[in-house]
Amino acid sequence: MALNAKQKAKATKEVVRHEKDTGSPEYQIALFSEQIKKLTSHLKKNAKDFHSRRGLLKMVSKRKKLMGYLQKTNEKAYKTLIKKLDLKG
Repeated sequence: MALNAKQKAKATKEVVRHEKDTGSPEYQIALFSEQIKKLTSHLKKNAKDFHSRRGLLKMVSKRKKLMGYLQKTNEKAYKTLIKKLDLKG
């Protein structure tokens, strides 16, 4: 279920801080959001895939932790990220 390079670039083009950005919370949250969307559509077709469901829950939890961190450290970036990715915060 991994994303290829084009999918990663498309998902993160709005939130990157610089050309080689891969570690910023904004980048990671955008990447997790894209993976979550992809895995959610997979699970709609394959309801009994419990191993992937567990991976999805871990990704959602990790994204939530990163969003909490971003909210504490940079409130403005958090709010713009929520709007760009159309997430609920």
